[in-house]
Amino acid sequence: MKNVTRRTFLQLAGAAAVAAAATPLSLGAPPSPGPFRRAGRPRLRLSLAAYSFREFFPVNRGRPNPKATPDRAMDMFGFIDYCAAHGCEGTELTSYFFAKESDDYLLELRRHAFLSGIAISGTAIGNNFSHPRGPKRDEQIAFTKQWIDRAALLGAPHIRVFAGVTRELERAEADKLVISALEECCDYAGKKGIFLGLENHDSIGSADALLPMVKAVNSPWLGINLDSGNFRTSDPYQDFARCVPYSINVQFKTEVHDGADGKKPADLKRFTRILRDGGYQGWVALEYEAAEDPKQAVPRLLQELNGILAG
Repeated sequence: MKNVTRRTFLQLAGAAAVAAAATPLSLGAPPSPGPFRRAGRPRLRLSLAAYSFREFFPVNRGRPNPKATPDRAMDMFGFIDYCAAHGCEGTELTSYFFAKESDDYLLELRRHAFLSGIAISGTAIGNNFSHPRGPKRDEQIAFTKQWIDRAALLGAPHIRVFAGVTRELERAEADKLVISALEECCDYAGKKGIFLGLENHDSIGSADALLPMVKAVNSPWLGINLDSGNFRTSDPYQDFARCVPYSINVQFKTEVHDGADGKKPADLKRFTRILRDGGYQGWVALEYEAAEDPKQAVPRLLQELNGILAG
């Protein structure tokens, strides 16, 4: 081997340092093209959204739920047990169905989930940031901040939020108000360590509408709550793929819109491949909304998803 001069050695060392800095620690995985840099291989963890059993909870948004008959009623503690019994790693506790909203109740839910070996993957609120400036909009911002505090107490790292709808404003003007509301709420959420996930829903049923809004907020505490069944476009799989790099929580539905007014079965394996190809890491929650009784359909789907996500 030829002798290496000091100058050559320094040049080689410098080149090696640059190469090392350019190489991610994730065993050669490409860096994420979105705002969230994730190391290692894609990891997909199965959760179940309480919304799947929306007709079983005795309380819905603070009111008695007439559909929850005594022979099929389920409280939130029972839902956590259900998740544990059916192979879920996580449980998504939709706030609409909480019997109470007191600190004691939230802490009891947190304790019960921990003792069941279940992580609380997130919660969900039905906010609307599309109101004109004034009392209604102020109430929605205050409501969201209140649930950020509650999520922190509950141990839920993520809250699904909506842009909402309006008949009082043009959509472009409403979107500006949504962005400013999200900016304010994300500033607050970041101080509590809570992520807000803006869902592709209502007025933002396409990647073209959703991505500019998320980018405009430009907060490290905002991402997309990516719902596979909510894109109302000709190719929902393409919209889904475009949103993966910005996603912090994923919800799988068993149906997708067919580009018109109907629905067709979703290809869950295809959605999973898209998540892996996009380098996603995190929760994938089944949110069941189809016609079959969830008591019959959900166990079967969870078993299927356990196999798909592990593959």
